[in-house]
Amino acid sequence: MKREIPLIIAGTVGIVLVIQYFIPHTPFDTLNDIFSDWFSIIQATAIWLGALNLIKVSGDKVYKRQKDWPFSLIVIITFMIMVIVGFFFSGGRRFLDPGTPFSQLYDHVYSPLVAMMFALLAFFVGSASYRAFRARNKQATVLLLAAFFVMLGRVPLGDVLTGWLPNWLHMSVISNWIMNIPNTAGQRAIMIGIALGIVSTSLRLILGIERSYLGGE
Repeated sequence: MKREIPLIIAGTVGIVLVIQYFIPHTPFDTLNDIFSDWFSIIQATAIWLGALNLIKVSGDKVYKRQKDWPFSLIVIITFMIMVIVGFFFSGGRRFLDPGTPFSQLYDHVYSPLVAMMFALLAFFVGSASYRAFRARNKQATVLLLAAFFVMLGRVPLGDVLTGWLPNWLHMSVISNWIMNIPNTAGQRAIMIGIALGIVSTSLRLILGIERSYLGGE
């Protein structure tokens, strides 16, 4: 029963959530609200479990002096600072109010660090684009040309170079056409594929075919 009970719970909840979209009446609409409340409770519990697991993993790394253990020590220290400041020096439940020590740390330390991390992603995107846009075959060549036209059409230089051509051949017009027609069609195809993948995975979970979330399988 150790594995059967989670499978029954997952299947029952999945079936009820599917049915309530087609029969939004009692008792299904009520069950949907109850399940939503339980989801919130489980998510809040999972956050604490994740935080404790982070401390445990980082602590083991520091204790065993594994590779890059100083970074794990920084994680533990900064985590404890945020927790202590939030619980004991920021007015309890009002720790998110502007001007509290927790808010100051969040706004002036955490937020700039997050911004810096996302700024670094630009270099990784550039590196990945360089590798992807090399014209090694017809598909890569089409991708390279489309990217070239789009990037050139997004800056004034594109229209300056094509200003003597008819309006429909201006680089900005070509760029907008690529974004609105082929790009939109590709995005819709990807979204349809994602939707089909979600449906198939959900059915596997509801029917008990997919059991990887139980661990050990």
